[in-house]
Amino acid sequence: MSARPANALGILLISGGHERAHYALVIAAGAAALGRDVTLFATNAGCRLLLADPLLAADPREALLVSRGVAGIATLLPAARELGVRMIACEAGLAAEGLREAGLAAGVERAGVATFLAAVGAGQIVTL
Repeated sequence: MSARPANALGILLISGGHERAHYALVIAAGAAALGRDVTLFATNAGCRLLLADPLLAADPREALLVSRGVAGIATLLPAARELGVRMIACEAGLAAEGLREAGLAAGVERAGVATFLAAVGAGQIVTL
């Protein structure tokens, strides 16, 4: 296994709320745009962000943000993907939320916490 860069950033999303999911993507896209190696790991209710049809994009707050000129989840998710953010849906989190059979967005991996920790290595982890 190769060593991860010291500037690796891991974002642990455990909440299914729009505000935290939105800001997880803001941080992920921002850090990736600055050249950081970013892994977004969603577990429990946070897994909803990484579904093929993210329910959070239909949240009333999404329309409010967009009306105020703020990039919403529908914009940030593909942007983060294009910037190279690695996205992982936790297998245990999917099971806990009854989403084991749910389809995931393109490019999203199914894996466990060990994969997330290995991806981040000695880098920084932020929990939302």
